[in-house]
Amino acid sequence: MASLRHQAIGTALRMLGALRLDRFAAAGLGGRGVILTFHHVRLATDREFSENRLLEVTPSFLENVLRLLRDLDYDLIPLDQVPARLAKEGNERRFAVLTFDDAYADTRDYALPILKRYEAPFTVFVVPGFVDRAAPLWWLDLEDVVRARPGIDLALSTGRVVLPARSPVEKRSAFRQLYWRMRALPEAEMRETIALMAAESGVDTMGRVARLCLDWPALRDFAREPLVTIGAHSLSHPRLRLLPDDAARHEMAESKARLEREFGRPVKHFAYPVGDRTSAGPREFQMARDLGFETAVTTRPGVLFPEHGAALHALPRLSMNGLFQNPDVVRVLLSGLPTGLANRFRRVNAD
Repeated sequence: MASLRHQAIGTALRMLGALRLDRFAAAGLGGRGVILTFHHVRLATDREFSENRLLEVTPSFLENVLRLLRDLDYDLIPLDQVPARLAKEGNERRFAVLTFDDAYADTRDYALPILKRYEAPFTVFVVPGFVDRAAPLWWLDLEDVVRARPGIDLALSTGRVVLPARSPVEKRSAFRQLYWRMRALPEAEMRETIALMAAESGVDTMGRVARLCLDWPALRDFAREPLVTIGAHSLSHPRLRLLPDDAARHEMAESKARLEREFGRPVKHFAYPVGDRTSAGPREFQMARDLGFETAVTTRPGVLFPEHGAALHALPRLSMNGLFQNPDVVRVLLSGLPTGLANRFRRVNAD
């Protein structure tokens, strides 16, 4: 069950799609192109409590997105070509870039056959800590902690957290509240707290990483696919904005260096972990530029306009959300109408 916020967003997007307002918005708000974000591509499950399912889409939905892009006459291009496409003048066809975060095995197993069928280039953003089985997928660990416990009782630096978690409804509420309480913590405290709860709850954190993420031999084979571009996604997937300068730079620089050693080719693109405004900002954008990345992508929603050519290290993306697996919703997002309305609303409120 989606949260009330997600339900409201889904209702609004479906309403815009039903009214076909995107047809009128696309010309002015659709921009030059779009970068799409995917995480897991795998078969649907019927788990009653699965709060991270917004990060999962089905193979059939991926195919629907590719079919929609083809029907809307988008060029499918690699991330390497984005700077040049943004710099070009004239009314060229819009373009779409496909990106897959975290190097999950299902990107190879489920997404790759579809991408090959559509001859769609794509970028995989790799976290060496996941490949090494040294960094946890903490958001999934947190979900398993809530799944395993009848309640939460924690003493945090920001205060005590007491939440019931017996029924599926209580577990959903507990996860959402606990997730944002974790996100309010310093990075080290957040990770230590989740790791301790996971160990106490019998959650096999590194076993999960081994099951879900490609290892180095598999990743090297995958990287030989002609459609694949490898990008960096930090060493251990921290919220970079919360780290001191040296630590943030190390996460970014060493992820680039490690991947270049492993694959023997330049790594020119970076994705900020988590990637919202609380996780990446002007300092990180400058670091990405200084470290020699040609582009760096956020998770801030939006389509691409020519002016993004001057902000290549703070590019927006549209997330393909597992809660909204509907081609009509994707069509509305591609039109730029939702982000255009949101930006207008922020400007009005700022005034």
